[in-house]
Amino acid sequence: MYYVYILRCSGDRLYTGITTDPERRLREHSGLDAGGARFTRANPPERFEALWSTDTRSRAQSLEYRIKHLTRSRKTALIEDNSLMEKYFGAELSAFFTRLSPADAGK
Repeated sequence: MYYVYILRCSGDRLYTGITTDPERRLREHSGLDAGGARFTRANPPERFEALWSTDTRSRAQSLEYRIKHLTRSRKTALIEDNSLMEKYFGAELSAFFTRLSPADAGK
């Protein structure tokens, strides 16, 4: 399983990424384990804002790319309203993703 996530970071910044293990990736981004992104070293993460699962790496990378190219206002809207997935990314892509609660990140 692959996950696409949006983190809320210090300075109210948003970071989007993919992983196979959200809990591990958050530890890396937080500096508790090696491997965090340069962005999150400078802007430590505070929490998961959104989390989606899918079955293939290529789909996860496609969604990550598309989210990274959204405006901040659209990212915020997507965090608040998952039904915007289809509007922003089309039915073909959004059908392959399941929105999870950020609380499910470690499960």
